[in-house]
Amino acid sequence: MRGDAATRSSTHRPQALLLDIGGVLLVSSHERMVDLDAPADFTEVRGLLGPRPDPAWDDVLTGRGRERAYWAARAAEYGALRGGTGTVPELMAVLYPDDEPFRPEVIALMDDAHRAGLTVAALTNDLAAFHGDADITRHPVLGRFDVIVDGSVTGVLKPDPRAYAHALEVLDAPPEAVVFLDDLPGNCAGARAAGIVTVEVDLRDPSAAVARARDLLALRAVA
Repeated sequence: MRGDAATRSSTHRPQALLLDIGGVLLVSSHERMVDLDAPADFTEVRGLLGPRPDPAWDDVLTGRGRERAYWAARAAEYGALRGGTGTVPELMAVLYPDDEPFRPEVIALMDDAHRAGLTVAALTNDLAAFHGDADITRHPVLGRFDVIVDGSVTGVLKPDPRAYAHALEVLDAPPEAVVFLDDLPGNCAGARAAGIVTVEVDLRDPSAAVARARDLLALRAVA
């Protein structure tokens, strides 16, 4: 797991679990690309997970590039290969057909957090922008959230400080009482700057981040 979680103040009990959706709850697009019907030149370039270098994603991880621009370029590339529209929603519809693309360990974390009396919320940048009216946006797993703050709806994207301020306002909780999980270093840095207890999810080992979140929330691990 890249980065370290912020240290929780002993004066604040956990009140809320705050999750990014893509890459955290939703299996990342890079993971889904393994089974995509496309040439290896396309499918083997998948961030940290592919056998080929992905300098454009490296730029996203270091803050030199933007995630939206990255996926717009990948979607255009896929559209050129397959003769489609080349839009991000089109690519996402191919990557996420009608199946169960959610991480079971994160669903279990959400359910256990609810059972412990915690609020469970999402702070995501692109649910509507990437998936539009696709079935995934109406999936019952997303119904487990008490609230979803979507930057493509509010117009404020992470790591803008206003995104975290809005989430904290909706949660009605101090930042030290919120545990946040995200897979992008820049988004994690923004949350830490807002005082939120933050766990960075390494897509090469997402379960490690879930275990760390359980520790921070004082939730017993599932047997």
